[in-house]
Amino acid sequence: MKKNLTFIAMAAAAILCSCGSNESATSQAAQESTKPNVKIAQVAEEEIAQTGKFATTVEAKVKNNIIPNSPLRIDKILVEVGDYVKEGDKLVLLDASNLEQLSLQVENLRTEFNRVAELYKVGGASKSQYDTAKTSLDVNEKALKNRMENTVLTSPIEGVVSARNYDNGDMYGGTPILVIEQITPVKMKVNISEQHYTKIKTGENVDLQFETYGDEVFKGKINIVYPTIDAATHTFPVEITLANKDRRVRPGMYGSAIINFGTAKHVLVPDAAVIKQAGSGDYYVYTYADGKVSYDKVVLGNRFGNRYELISGVNPGAHVVIAGQTALANGIEVNVIK
Repeated sequence: MKKNLTFIAMAAAAILCSCGSNESATSQAAQESTKPNVKIAQVAEEEIAQTGKFATTVEAKVKNNIIPNSPLRIDKILVEVGDYVKEGDKLVLLDASNLEQLSLQVENLRTEFNRVAELYKVGGASKSQYDTAKTSLDVNEKALKNRMENTVLTSPIEGVVSARNYDNGDMYGGTPILVIEQITPVKMKVNISEQHYTKIKTGENVDLQFETYGDEVFKGKINIVYPTIDAATHTFPVEITLANKDRRVRPGMYGSAIINFGTAKHVLVPDAAVIKQAGSGDYYVYTYADGKVSYDKVVLGNRFGNRYELISGVNPGAHVVIAGQTALANGIEVNVIK
């Protein structure tokens, strides 16, 4: 009888132990099943070209307003908007009705001055008479030169006619008769953050793109780096020139300048790891370590295919979450799956 009781007791103990072990395993399995599943990827630091893309608008290298020195009637305008002109080309003919009369007047004054000058040499004319004749001749010669310059207006530069504000027969009234713009080369200005001031040098190449020409790249150069920083915006202007020998790029076109600031070592992460926080311009990445995830704010650089450059926020060698972020929160435990 005692043997039977001992056997029963041992069997009961074994059953209790077995039940406890099963309950513990079940509990552990339940806990594991409640952890979110994630996929992770290890990130590394790479040498990355540092570039900036800046919006810009094309301007003429030089812009000249064609105006006379005095208000005269316009006889004839020899060019139209869109015409390409060379330096010295005739553009406008102005009223020359008084030119011949003024020329004769100057010739008479020159003859009179020569007569007075000969008399002055031999004492036949006073210094005052000599000075008066000389002054009268000088004043009228200048008037004749001015009138001659105002009779035919020529182009001071090679460029394109971009505006015509009068018709033949109009009286000049203050607005430029024509506007000539030099488009070989053209120029663009961009404002760059002061942190890059020491990295910008004149003569450096710049890639240019224009909306009109899609993804086509034009090659420009930095022509001027302005010497002062704007205290309000902490930026400085840079002027870029484009040779534009084929004249395809025109003033007023909208485009962008891609400027190289050298290289830097930064972490690259898969784009799937980057989360934009709703309602703000902040970006975050979940990093994994010791079975848990942390929610880390990052600063994005450029995008390269399906990866983002990180200026800060994640260390080289870290593991970032690339799938399963929707169920995550800062500091929680996770299951890593392949």
